Amino acid sequence: MKYRVIAYYCLKPLENPQEEIVRQKEFFQTRDMMGRIYISEQGINAQMSALDVHAEEYIAWMRSDPRFADIQFKLHEASEHAFPKATIKYRRQLVAIDCEVDLSKTGEHVPPKVWKKMIEERDENTIVIDVRNDYEWKIGHFDGADLPPFETFREFPGYAEQLKQARDPKTTRVMMYCTGGIRCEYYSALMKDEGFENVYQLDGGVIQYGLEEGSDQWHGKLFVFDDRLVVPLSEDSTTIGHCEHCGTSCDVYYNCANMDCNELFTCCLDCLRKFKGCCCCDCQSEGRVRPFHEDGNAKPFRKWNYEEKQAWKESRAQAAEQV
Repeated sequence: MKYRVIAYYCLKPLENPQEEIVRQKEFFQTRDMMGRIYISEQGINAQMSALDVHAEEYIAWMRSDPRFADIQFKLHEASEHAFPKATIKYRRQLVAIDCEVDLSKTGEHVPPKVWKKMIEERDENTIVIDVRNDYEWKIGHFDGADLPPFETFREFPGYAEQLKQARDPKTTRVMMYCTGGIRCEYYSALMKDEGFENVYQLDGGVIQYGLEEGSDQWHGKLFVFDDRLVVPLSEDSTTIGHCEHCGTSCDVYYNCANMDCNELFTCCLDCLRKFKGCCCCDCQSEGRVRPFHEDGNAKPFRKWNYEEKQAWKESRAQAAEQV
Protein backbone atom coordinates (compact mmCIF):
# COMPACT_ATOMS: atom_id res chain seq x y z
CA MET A 1 0.00 0.00 0.00
CA LYS A 2 1.48 3.38 -1.04
CA TYR A 3 1.00 6.71 0.65
CA ARG A 4 1.87 10.27 -0.24
CA VAL A 5 3.11 12.90 2.19
CA ILE A 6 1.69 16.29 1.19
CA ALA A 7 2.83 19.72 2.33
CA TYR A 8 1.38 23.05 1.26
CA TYR A 9 0.33 26.47 2.45
CA CYS A 10 -1.94 29.17 1.11
CA LEU A 11 -1.76 32.74 2.36
CA LYS A 12 -5.01 34.15 1.07
CA PRO A 13 -7.58 35.84 3.33
CA LEU A 14 -10.40 33.53 4.47
CA GLU A 15 -13.59 35.27 5.55
CA ASN A 16 -14.85 32.26 7.48
CA PRO A 17 -12.06 29.95 8.77
CA GLN A 18 -14.52 27.83 10.76
CA GLU A 19 -16.46 27.06 7.60
CA GLU A 20 -13.28 25.88 5.90
CA ILE A 21 -12.44 23.70 8.92
CA VAL A 22 -15.81 21.94 8.59
CA ARG A 23 -15.29 21.50 4.84
CA GLN A 24 -11.83 19.93 5.33
CA LYS A 25 -13.06 17.61 8.09
CA GLU A 26 -15.90 16.34 5.92
CA PHE A 27 -13.46 15.50 3.13
CA PHE A 28 -11.16 13.59 5.50
CA GLN A 29 -14.00 11.57 7.06
CA THR A 30 -14.46 9.21 4.12
CA ARG A 31 -10.79 8.81 3.16
CA ASP A 32 -7.56 7.32 4.49
CA MET A 33 -5.91 10.61 5.46
CA MET A 34 -3.99 11.85 8.51
CA GLY A 35 -2.19 15.09 9.24
CA ARG A 36 -2.23 18.62 10.63
CA ILE A 37 -4.15 21.43 8.98
CA TYR A 38 -4.14 24.85 10.63
CA ILE A 39 -6.57 27.45 9.34
CA SER A 40 -6.95 31.14 10.15
CA GLU A 41 -8.14 34.36 8.61
CA GLN A 42 -4.72 34.55 6.90
CA GLY A 43 -5.01 31.21 5.12
CA ILE A 44 -4.00 27.55 5.52
CA ASN A 45 -0.85 25.71 6.60
CA ALA A 46 -1.05 21.95 6.03
CA GLN A 47 1.00 18.76 6.24
CA MET A 48 -0.64 15.37 5.78
CA SER A 49 -0.27 11.82 4.53
CA ALA A 50 -2.84 9.96 2.47
CA LEU A 51 -3.37 6.81 0.48
CA ASP A 52 -2.19 7.48 -3.08
CA VAL A 53 -5.65 7.69 -4.61
CA HIS A 54 -6.96 9.87 -1.80
CA ALA A 55 -3.98 12.22 -2.11
CA GLU A 56 -4.84 12.72 -5.77
CA GLU A 57 -8.49 13.27 -4.90
CA TYR A 58 -7.58 15.86 -2.28
CA ILE A 59 -5.33 17.85 -4.62
CA ALA A 60 -7.97 17.83 -7.36
CA TRP A 61 -10.65 18.85 -4.82
CA MET A 62 -8.60 21.77 -3.55
CA ARG A 63 -7.70 22.98 -7.03
CA SER A 64 -11.35 22.90 -8.08
CA ASP A 65 -11.89 25.78 -5.65
CA PRO A 66 -10.83 29.10 -7.31
CA ARG A 67 -9.38 30.27 -3.97
CA PHE A 68 -6.87 27.41 -3.94
CA ALA A 69 -6.30 26.74 -7.65
CA ASP A 70 -2.67 27.92 -7.63
CA ILE A 71 -1.46 26.11 -4.50
CA GLN A 72 1.96 24.46 -4.81
CA PHE A 73 1.63 20.93 -3.41
CA LYS A 74 4.89 19.24 -2.41
CA LEU A 75 4.71 15.44 -2.55
CA HIS A 76 6.84 12.57 -1.25
CA GLU A 77 6.17 8.84 -1.46
CA ALA A 78 5.88 6.85 1.79
CA SER A 79 5.22 3.26 2.81
CA GLU A 80 2.98 4.26 5.74
CA HIS A 81 1.23 7.23 7.29
CA ALA A 82 3.56 10.00 8.44
CA PHE A 83 1.03 11.28 11.00
CA PRO A 84 -0.78 9.44 13.81
CA LYS A 85 -4.13 11.21 13.44
CA ALA A 86 -6.00 13.98 11.66
CA THR A 87 -5.99 17.40 13.35
CA ILE A 88 -7.85 20.18 11.57
CA LYS A 89 -8.32 23.29 13.65
CA TYR A 90 -8.20 27.05 13.95
CA ARG A 91 -4.88 28.67 14.79
CA ARG A 92 -4.68 32.45 14.99
CA GLN A 93 -0.98 32.49 14.11
CA LEU A 94 -0.08 30.17 11.24
CA VAL A 95 3.56 30.97 12.07
CA ALA A 96 4.62 31.80 15.63
CA ILE A 97 6.04 35.30 15.31
CA ASP A 98 4.13 37.29 17.95
CA CYS A 99 4.08 40.56 16.01
CA GLU A 100 2.08 42.07 13.19
CA VAL A 101 3.45 41.37 9.71
CA ASP A 102 2.37 42.90 6.42
CA LEU A 103 2.25 39.90 4.08
CA SER A 104 2.01 42.20 1.07
CA LYS A 105 5.71 43.00 1.57
CA THR A 106 7.23 39.53 1.25
CA GLY A 107 10.56 38.85 -0.42
CA GLU A 108 11.01 37.87 -4.05
CA HIS A 109 10.21 34.19 -4.61
CA VAL A 110 13.18 32.40 -6.17
CA PRO A 111 12.72 28.96 -7.83
CA PRO A 112 15.19 26.21 -6.81
CA LYS A 113 17.25 26.34 -10.00
CA VAL A 114 17.83 30.09 -9.65
CA TRP A 115 18.44 29.72 -5.88
CA LYS A 116 21.17 27.18 -6.55
CA LYS A 117 22.87 29.62 -8.96
CA MET A 118 22.58 32.45 -6.42
CA ILE A 119 24.21 30.26 -3.76
CA GLU A 120 27.08 29.41 -6.11
CA GLU A 121 27.66 33.04 -7.15
CA ARG A 122 27.04 34.88 -3.87
CA ASP A 123 29.52 37.52 -2.73
CA GLU A 124 30.37 39.26 0.57
CA ASN A 125 27.29 41.46 0.27
CA THR A 126 24.99 38.42 0.31
CA ILE A 127 23.80 36.63 3.43
CA VAL A 128 21.93 33.31 3.37
CA ILE A 129 19.73 32.94 6.46
CA ASP A 130 18.37 29.61 7.70
CA VAL A 131 14.94 30.55 9.05
CA ARG A 132 14.49 27.40 11.17
CA ASN A 133 15.05 26.28 14.75
CA ASP A 134 18.48 25.08 15.85
CA TYR A 135 17.49 21.40 16.06
CA GLU A 136 16.50 21.62 12.37
CA TRP A 137 19.69 23.11 10.93
CA LYS A 138 21.97 20.96 13.10
CA ILE A 139 21.34 18.01 10.80
CA GLY A 140 21.22 19.88 7.49
CA HIS A 141 21.59 23.33 5.92
CA PHE A 142 22.74 25.16 2.80
CA ASP A 143 26.42 25.79 2.19
CA GLY A 144 27.59 28.95 3.94
CA ALA A 145 24.24 29.70 5.58
CA ASP A 146 23.95 31.88 8.66
CA LEU A 147 22.51 29.65 11.40
CA PRO A 148 20.88 31.73 14.16
CA PRO A 149 21.04 29.73 17.43
CA PHE A 150 17.34 29.98 18.26
CA GLU A 151 15.24 27.39 20.04
CA THR A 152 12.20 29.19 18.63
CA PHE A 153 11.92 31.80 15.92
CA ARG A 154 9.89 34.05 18.15
CA GLU A 155 13.40 35.42 18.72
CA PHE A 156 13.77 36.39 15.06
CA PRO A 157 12.68 40.06 15.33
CA GLY A 158 15.63 40.70 17.67
CA TYR A 159 17.98 38.98 15.22
CA ALA A 160 16.67 41.17 12.38
CA GLU A 161 17.36 44.30 14.41
CA GLN A 162 20.92 43.16 15.16
CA LEU A 163 21.52 42.32 11.51
CA LYS A 164 20.42 45.82 10.57
CA GLN A 165 23.14 47.22 12.84
CA ALA A 166 25.79 44.92 11.37
CA ARG A 167 24.94 45.25 7.67
CA ASP A 168 23.76 47.98 5.34
CA PRO A 169 20.09 47.13 4.64
CA LYS A 170 20.21 48.99 1.32
CA THR A 171 23.10 47.05 -0.22
CA THR A 172 22.87 43.66 1.51
CA ARG A 173 21.19 40.87 -0.43
CA VAL A 174 19.25 38.68 1.99
CA MET A 175 18.47 35.10 0.94
CA MET A 176 16.11 33.22 3.28
CA TYR A 177 14.95 29.61 3.36
CA CYS A 178 12.87 27.29 5.53
CA THR A 179 11.37 23.81 5.28
CA GLY A 180 8.29 24.43 3.14
CA GLY A 181 8.28 28.17 2.51
CA ILE A 182 5.65 29.59 4.84
CA ARG A 183 8.01 30.88 7.54
CA CYS A 184 9.90 32.86 4.90
CA GLU A 185 6.68 34.64 3.94
CA TYR A 186 6.49 36.14 7.41
CA TYR A 187 10.20 36.63 8.11
CA SER A 188 11.00 38.14 4.72
CA ALA A 189 8.21 40.69 5.27
CA LEU A 190 9.72 41.45 8.67
CA MET A 191 13.13 42.01 7.05
CA LYS A 192 11.49 44.42 4.61
CA ASP A 193 10.02 46.30 7.59
CA GLU A 194 13.54 46.59 8.99
CA GLY A 195 14.59 48.36 5.81
CA PHE A 196 16.28 45.54 3.87
CA GLU A 197 15.51 46.21 0.23
CA ASN A 198 16.89 43.10 -1.51
CA VAL A 199 15.17 40.12 0.10
CA TYR A 200 14.79 36.74 -1.60
CA GLN A 201 13.06 33.58 -0.40
CA LEU A 202 13.38 30.01 -1.65
CA ASP A 203 10.10 29.20 -3.37
CA GLY A 204 8.62 25.99 -1.94
CA GLY A 205 11.31 25.80 0.73
CA VAL A 206 13.93 23.07 1.09
CA ILE A 207 11.33 20.40 0.32
CA GLN A 208 10.81 21.73 -3.20
CA TYR A 209 14.53 22.35 -3.63
CA GLY A 210 15.24 18.69 -2.82
CA LEU A 211 12.61 17.52 -5.30
CA GLU A 212 14.14 19.61 -8.09
CA GLU A 213 17.86 19.95 -7.30
CA GLY A 214 18.62 17.15 -4.83
CA SER A 215 21.48 17.80 -2.38
CA ASP A 216 23.47 20.21 -4.56
CA GLN A 217 24.76 23.03 -2.28
CA TRP A 218 23.03 21.33 0.68
CA HIS A 219 24.87 19.61 3.54
CA GLY A 220 23.18 16.83 5.54
CA LYS A 221 19.50 15.95 5.62
CA LEU A 222 16.19 17.68 6.27
CA PHE A 223 14.23 17.76 9.52
CA VAL A 224 10.48 17.40 8.97
CA PHE A 225 7.59 17.73 11.42
CA ASP A 226 6.08 14.28 11.03
CA ASP A 227 6.86 10.67 11.91
CA ARG A 228 9.80 10.56 9.49
CA LEU A 229 11.62 13.29 11.46
CA VAL A 230 14.63 13.26 9.12
CA VAL A 231 14.61 12.75 5.34
CA PRO A 232 17.40 12.82 2.72
CA LEU A 233 17.18 15.28 -0.17
CA SER A 234 18.81 12.74 -2.49
CA GLU A 235 20.34 9.28 -2.51
CA ASP A 236 23.79 10.72 -1.81
CA SER A 237 22.75 12.84 1.18
CA THR A 238 25.41 12.95 3.90
CA THR A 239 25.16 12.87 7.70
CA ILE A 240 26.46 16.01 9.46
CA GLY A 241 24.70 15.58 12.80
CA HIS A 242 26.31 14.06 15.90
CA CYS A 243 25.18 11.99 18.86
CA GLU A 244 24.73 14.44 21.73
CA HIS A 245 26.23 11.93 24.17
CA CYS A 246 29.36 10.62 22.47
CA GLY A 247 29.77 12.81 19.39
CA THR A 248 29.70 10.02 16.83
CA SER A 249 28.16 10.77 13.42
CA CYS A 250 24.38 10.54 13.80
CA ASP A 251 21.20 12.29 12.67
CA VAL A 252 18.52 10.16 14.34
CA TYR A 253 16.26 12.10 16.72
CA TYR A 254 14.55 10.79 19.86
CA ASN A 255 12.43 12.39 22.57
CA CYS A 256 14.01 12.16 26.03
CA ALA A 257 12.36 9.37 28.03
CA ASN A 258 11.97 11.74 30.97
CA MET A 259 8.45 13.07 30.51
CA ASP A 260 9.27 16.25 32.40
CA CYS A 261 11.98 16.93 29.82
CA ASN A 262 10.88 15.31 26.53
CA GLU A 263 13.78 17.10 24.80
CA LEU A 264 14.36 16.22 21.16
CA PHE A 265 17.97 15.09 20.76
CA THR A 266 20.19 13.17 18.34
CA CYS A 267 21.52 9.89 19.68
CA CYS A 268 23.26 6.75 18.46
CA LEU A 269 21.86 3.34 19.45
CA ASP A 270 24.73 2.55 21.83
CA CYS A 271 24.13 5.72 23.84
CA LEU A 272 20.38 5.27 23.64
CA ARG A 273 20.83 1.94 25.43
CA LYS A 274 23.39 3.33 27.89
CA PHE A 275 21.23 6.28 28.94
CA LYS A 276 17.95 4.32 28.64
CA GLY A 277 16.46 6.78 26.18
CA CYS A 278 17.35 9.90 28.18
CA CYS A 279 19.18 13.00 27.00
CA CYS A 280 21.39 13.22 30.12
CA CYS A 281 22.26 11.45 33.38
CA ASP A 282 20.01 13.70 35.47
CA CYS A 283 16.98 12.78 33.40
CA GLN A 284 17.55 9.09 34.16
CA SER A 285 17.00 9.57 37.87
CA GLU A 286 14.78 12.63 38.22
CA GLY A 287 11.12 13.09 37.32
CA ARG A 288 8.81 10.74 35.45
CA VAL A 289 10.82 8.44 33.21
CA ARG A 290 9.19 6.27 30.56
CA PRO A 291 10.33 2.63 30.42
CA PHE A 292 13.04 2.14 27.79
CA HIS A 293 12.23 -0.28 25.00
CA GLU A 294 14.93 -0.96 22.44
CA ASP A 295 12.85 -1.19 19.29
CA GLY A 296 14.75 1.26 17.08
CA ASN A 297 11.64 3.44 16.93
CA ALA A 298 12.71 7.01 16.27
CA LYS A 299 9.21 8.38 15.79
CA PRO A 300 8.06 11.34 17.89
CA PHE A 301 6.78 10.38 21.31
CA ARG A 302 2.99 10.05 21.52
CA LYS A 303 1.02 10.99 24.59
CA TRP A 304 -0.05 7.90 26.50
CA ASN A 305 -3.68 6.92 26.62
CA TYR A 306 -5.42 6.21 29.94
CA GLU A 307 -4.54 2.50 29.99
CA GLU A 308 -0.84 3.19 29.31
CA LYS A 309 -0.71 5.80 32.06
CA GLN A 310 -2.29 3.39 34.55
CA ALA A 311 0.12 0.61 33.63
CA TRP A 312 3.07 2.99 34.12
CA LYS A 313 1.78 4.08 37.54
CA GLU A 314 1.34 0.45 38.61
CA SER A 315 4.86 -0.46 37.50
CA ARG A 316 6.26 2.51 39.45
CA ALA A 317 4.32 1.49 42.54
CA GLN A 318 5.57 -2.10 42.31
CA ALA A 319 9.16 -0.93 41.89
CA ALA A 320 8.84 1.30 44.96
CA GLU A 321 7.54 -1.61 47.05
CA GLN A 322 10.56 -3.74 46.10
CA VAL A 323 13.04 -1.12 47.31
